[in-house]
Amino acid sequence: MTTTEDGWRADAREEATDIDAFAQSDDPQMQHIVERIDTLRASIDNIDMAIVALLAERFKATAQVGALKARAGFAAADYAREEQQMERLRLIAQAAGLDVEIAEQYREFVVTETKRRHRRIAEQGGDAGVLDIFA
Repeated sequence: MTTTEDGWRADAREEATDIDAFAQSDDPQMQHIVERIDTLRASIDNIDMAIVALLAERFKATAQVGALKARAGFAAADYAREEQQMERLRLIAQAAGLDVEIAEQYREFVVTETKRRHRRIAEQGGDAGVLDIFA
């Protein structure tokens, strides 16, 4: 078995398990495990839905910030704010028992995407509406 640079098994696709195939097992312990996995997955799906909804709200707010920055002639980046956010997210992650690296990856994603959106807004003269994917 080989592993990739980030520690994932290179052959993980070949070792995948179709959990649903075990739902009708005659083994009560196996049935219990599958039921528990199904329950946890339902919870995970709900959490994912909430995360996506919250990200949408977050990007709506940052679009407004981008429009204000564009009107004022400010740059898309604010490194002092980025550092404050990273420190705040580190503390939140630690308090929540979350690996700080995950918080750093999250911050990197939202900051990169926010700055990209702010530049787009500035290019359109401060119009945050350019981010509306349905426009």
